[in-house]
Amino acid sequence: MTVQSADKTVSRKQRLQEKQRRQLAVVDTVDKAEIKVRKAETELAVAVAEAVQVFGDEQAASEGLDMAVGTIRHFLAMAETEVAGGDRTAGDDRTAGDDKSAEDASAVGEA
Repeated sequence: MTVQSADKTVSRKQRLQEKQRRQLAVVDTVDKAEIKVRKAETELAVAVAEAVQVFGDEQAASEGLDMAVGTIRHFLAMAETEVAGGDRTAGDDRTAGDDKSAEDASAVGEA
């Protein structure tokens, strides 16, 4: 009877380890996706800033890009932050400020 109990424990342990491995793989995938989203947002912010320069002002860019002025300003602030933070090292992508980027992304969706 003890042997059967030990077999069940090992089997349960293996199932739990496999479940944990899958959960960690999902977390890793989400982390990588978030990094890609932040990079894309930054690239979009830079493109919007360039568009504002081309159009001459925020209102003209808003009309030309079919984007709300508030959204334009949000991306301009992101681009400004990116330029100011350009001195960071390449390996310093994950900072405490990354949580703010996620908040900014949700704010853009609401704009």
